[in-house]
Amino acid sequence: MLPLVIMAIEDEDDKAFMTWLYLQYRRLIYSEVRKIIGNTDEVEDLLQSVVEKLIEKLSLLRGMEQNKLVNYIISTAKNTAYNSLRGKDRGILWEEQEALADPAPTPEDQIIAQEELGADVVSGGELYTALQAGFPVGRIYFHGNNKTADELTMALEAGVGRIVVDNIAELELLSALAKAAGKTANILFRIKPGIDAHTHNFVRTGQIDSKFGFALETGEAMEAVARALSLPGISFVGIHCHIGSQIFDIDLFCHAAEVMLDFAQQVREIHGCTIQELNLGGGFGIRYVEEDDPKELESYMEAVSMVVSARCETYGLPVPFICIEPGRSIVGDTGITLYTVGSVKTIPGCRTYVSIDGGMTDNPRYALYQSSYEAIIANKAAQQKDFTATIAGRCCESGDLIQEHTPLQTPAAGDILAVLSTGAYNYSMASNYNRVLRPPVVMVHGGADSIAVRRETYADLVRNDL
Repeated sequence: MLPLVIMAIEDEDDKAFMTWLYLQYRRLIYSEVRKIIGNTDEVEDLLQSVVEKLIEKLSLLRGMEQNKLVNYIISTAKNTAYNSLRGKDRGILWEEQEALADPAPTPEDQIIAQEELGADVVSGGELYTALQAGFPVGRIYFHGNNKTADELTMALEAGVGRIVVDNIAELELLSALAKAAGKTANILFRIKPGIDAHTHNFVRTGQIDSKFGFALETGEAMEAVARALSLPGISFVGIHCHIGSQIFDIDLFCHAAEVMLDFAQQVREIHGCTIQELNLGGGFGIRYVEEDDPKELESYMEAVSMVVSARCETYGLPVPFICIEPGRSIVGDTGITLYTVGSVKTIPGCRTYVSIDGGMTDNPRYALYQSSYEAIIANKAAQQKDFTATIAGRCCESGDLIQEHTPLQTPAAGDILAVLSTGAYNYSMASNYNRVLRPPVVMVHGGADSIAVRRETYADLVRNDL
């Protein structure tokens, strides 16, 4: 049953929009909050307070600033999934991946710090953002396959907790920089465990043919360990892997843990060096569309913990400090992107295009690797999806699409089109292609909303032009 505060809304479009938003909140957070609070009435009271606050700010959420409706809405409520695990897994550091380490919005970095997570960064810009947000530098992991000398110097000067070394050239450069600065870099090696994650080619990273990391099959990983142990300014503390993204098969993560611990045993046998830290990466899938079947993080933790314990017992290895990178699985389905429909164009015998005031500039994932999303006409949410359309962006590219042949309520110019599960790899991948402005980010939590990133202006576009 809908809250009375929604049923009392007079404007039918507003009522439909709030009905849809309320149902999304229930879908995202009800089961998680119920686990923690335990009392159904208290959960309903929480949802009611959220809805009341959202109604107060309806004009903000509908983006009535100059009729521009491209907005990202991020709910921090789903962090309850993380909180439900927190405290159960001592010796585990959760790293938020670059899914959330955007180059602009420091509020997210502050939230990560408050939740006692670690943070992955993959560039000087992301490192600078984390430092500006006051993020604990010891919990920062610096990844990337081609870090520059300036970026490595910046990391050394800041005292970054771990630098994840990708190749021999980087290792040699880091050693020289650390020696010159009189510092020691704590490093992990990124290892390719040779596992095919069976996802899109562009998001598979654990197989031998990958631009990331050291291969086991060729012996280069062991050679890297030997070199690290002989270099000044380098402290080799552990190994890291990441087999891909949007993975639903827990067995693949378990196999990765086995391979990495096999390598740890070989390192001890050959070099007498015991691995202190094992970072097993992330890639946990989320539900973008109905057929996706994500597993609970608890299931992953239980299965992988059993593998780690058994393997370490077999080899007589001390259990290393374990890190994981939940990234997308924490923030992905907390995000919603709102657009305004500009036109509906039907081409007889072909398809119908629904054009929106955004596209690949705020979400390039479909153009890159045909990512699936669920979309809805938010102000017609109570209606059945009786229409099939291709959602087209506004850029001068035929491939600027959000989805093709996707079900929607019958669209019309001026409608609000919502794309679900856009909390990860959207704003962080946004651009100003065609000089399109980046949208704002609105954060919603505990019945309150706030702007995390303001909407760009035309003045922002030319700020650095000479």
